[in-house]
This record gives sequence, structure tokens and C-alpha cells, in this order.
Amino acid sequence: MALKDILAERPAVRTGIAATVASLKEAFGERVVTGEDVRRAHAHTTTYLPNQAPDAVVFATTEAEVQKVVRICAANATPIIPFGTGSSLEGHVNAPQGGVSLDLSRMDRVLAVHAEDLDCVIEPGVTREGLNAHLRDTGLFFPIDPGANASLGGMAATRASGTNAVRYGTMRDNVVSLNAVMADGRIIRTARRAKKTSAGYDMTRLLVGSEGTLGVITQLTLKLYGIPEDVLAGVCPFPTVRDAVNTVIQTVQTGIPVARIELLDAQSMEAAIAYAKLDLKPQPSLFVEFHGSPASVAEQAETFSMIAADHGGGALEASNRPEERSRLWKARHDMYWASMLLRPGSRAIATDVCVPVSRLADCIGDTQADIEASGLIGPIIGHVGDGNFHVTLLLDMEDGREIDAAEAFMARLAARAVEMDGTCTGEHGIGQGKRGYLRAELGETVDFMKMIKAALDPKDIMNPGKIFML
Repeated sequence: MALKDILAERPAVRTGIAATVASLKEAFGERVVTGEDVRRAHAHTTTYLPNQAPDAVVFATTEAEVQKVVRICAANATPIIPFGTGSSLEGHVNAPQGGVSLDLSRMDRVLAVHAEDLDCVIEPGVTREGLNAHLRDTGLFFPIDPGANASLGGMAATRASGTNAVRYGTMRDNVVSLNAVMADGRIIRTARRAKKTSAGYDMTRLLVGSEGTLGVITQLTLKLYGIPEDVLAGVCPFPTVRDAVNTVIQTVQTGIPVARIELLDAQSMEAAIAYAKLDLKPQPSLFVEFHGSPASVAEQAETFSMIAADHGGGALEASNRPEERSRLWKARHDMYWASMLLRPGSRAIATDVCVPVSRLADCIGDTQADIEASGLIGPIIGHVGDGNFHVTLLLDMEDGREIDAAEAFMARLAARAVEMDGTCTGEHGIGQGKRGYLRAELGETVDFMKMIKAALDPKDIMNPGKIFML
């Protein structure tokens, strides 16, 4: 969605906000904050989208407190914007109509670990790094890794994925059940802990990816996995991006159970080398990781290397030393910040699309040509094992023509992905930034989404203005 459209949007008139804030202060005291700095920190800060601050921030510590906040807001038709760590990229935590930011970061307890069932029960403010630190001595881990140390409630709300998705799936595949406080203040539990169920509508999947527009997630049951006996990570360089992507396609089609397979184009490699002090060459590269027994990991790496060589790839520089693996993946996860080195003083627009793997080479090739023709700087990285890639456009925010060119490019990118039977967002979500692309992808399905929203949240208090406008 164009920046000027977000800025020009006429917010709904919400007359009950002052009464809501007064009631919240009476109920929660100093845990209701109205200072400007705190309010602005609870709105969008990560890309070029405008910061639209809430009227107040309330820090909840229990599910019962979340329920009380929702009931107070519902009584006054006041918007509620759930907040985890604020790492989302499409304006999900903005408050375009004002209202209350409901900060869940203090709800950070691991409630139960059922090692024998390979699952755990947590509160929404637990972060992925915090959960894995808690699990360290159990031999288990939670694999979904979007890069940022996001809250798991937020990751569920935005249907996050990340570097491990090619093997372990996304949040959609790893949430067994959840609790949520709905717009009328009632608490629902969407499923039990059984690994499968045929009992009624799949309310878990409805709320996973709903971006806070249907309810506030207050508890999650997540799948866990055994820590692999051996892990091997490495980098393989290629002459061109197309050669690297064709290697990915053949690797996936061959059935190698690669855990991670990430693409960095030449610009991204240049930035990563400078930012993380890597001893690598600035040419298109695949970062890969293999999990399993020592024998199976060696076999996977050997087969991958053979495929890469067929496509002009260089030698796979790999290591199973934890410190080397951590350094490699930290460099990959820091790419948002590293990319800034390509144009100091710029602001970034991070956007993503996802296409069937068989169309990936065409989509990335056409996108690179589009970036060049537009006169933009836009390094490409991607979770290419499942067809998902990201473009980070680096913009001079004082140049209106450049912003217009960037937004026109993003619209073409979304359309290109949809034309290839893909999606305008593989993992960022819709939020505010991608609202304008949703109907072109899903057509009349959006009308049924609006019906669900209107039925479950008739006052439109749950994160209004995200995904679509009622």
C-alpha cells in the first residue's frame, strides 16, 4: 500500500478512548502508560511506514488481565493493538485509529514442557530464543526462526516462518492449539494437545495468521523437535543468481532433507562480508545447513555439492563447529542492518513474495531486471527452499520520485508473484503495507474474510485497519 495512502487515510472517530484509558488506569495503575516515547515505541518503527502511536500502552501479566483489558475496550469501542516485541514489518502494531497497545511481553512463562509428547505450553510473550534457552537441557528445540528474536505470540499471529521452514514448516504447522481472548471478552481454547483432530472448524488455523484482527492470543501449545545429532552449515558460491536458484530447485526436487537453504545475491554478499567480516567472495551464494546423523549429514552435503557443481557452483565451505555455524547464520539474520551499508543514511523497505519453487528462477530474474530498470538499490535474499525471497529497497526518504518508483516496483513484484501462482507475502503478513495487494491475489475470498471479521468483532476493535478495511 502506498505511503501517501496510509498517511491520507481518514481514521474512524473513536469517542470512547478517553473513558477507556481512565478505566484502565483505575484497574492497572502504573502499568498504563501514556507518555509519548513509550507510545511511539509501541507503534511501527522497523521500515519506512509511518509511526501511528496508540493513546495508551497497558502491560498485562496474565490471561485474566488481558480479558479485563478487552472487556473495558469493548465497552467503549476502543481499538486494541496486541504487541509482542514490535519486530513486524508491515505496520501491524500501528494504531491508525488510536486506541490501546496491549503489551504482552511480561506474559513470558513456559507453563509446561511435555518432552514425551514433543510439545510445550507457553505464554505469548515468550521469545523464540527464550524458549530454546529453557529447552536446552531437554534435548529438544523449537525450530521456527524468522531472524528477529520475536515473541512466539506475535509469530503465531503473523504466521511467521524463516530460515528453517523448508524442513520444519511455518508457525501454521507448529501450533497445536491456542487460547485467545475474543472481541467480546470471552476466552476460547481452539484445540487440545492431541497431534490431530477432526473436531469441528479449525479455529487454531483461523487465528494463526489473523494478525490480531480476531482476538488476542494468550497461550500457545507448540510442537518441539529433537536436537539433531549432527549439524553441518556452509556456503557455496555461484556465477549467477540463476545458477544458485537452479541448484535449489534440483536440491528440493531430489528430496535432500536440507534444513536451511538461503540465497544471498552479490549485493547482499557484499554487505554481509563488510558487516560481519566474513572471509568470502561477493558473488551470489547459498547458505545451507544439514541436520541428522554424522553419516546422513555427510551424504546430504556430498549430494548437494554434486548438484551445485553441475550448475557452476564452487566448493562448499562447511563446518559443524557451533561457533562457526552461529557466526554464519548471524550474518544472514543481520542482513537488514548490513544492507544499510550499501547506501548510508537510507531507509529500508523490506518486502517479500513467495512462488512455487519451479518458478523461482524466473521470478527472481525478472525482479532483478525490474530493480535495475527502476534505478533502485535492492539486494535480494531468500528462504529459497520454499520459494520465498525478500527485496530490501534502500531509499532517500526526501526524494518523492524515488518513493513513488519503489512503491510502483513493489506493486509489480506482488503482481508478478501472483501471476506465477504465488503470493504477495510468504511470511511478512499483510498488515497495512500489503493491504492493496490482497484482493488481486484472493479475489472474493476477501469478502468472506470480512464476514468472519464482522461476525467475531462487530465493533472492529481488534487491530483495525490491518489486512483490509471493514
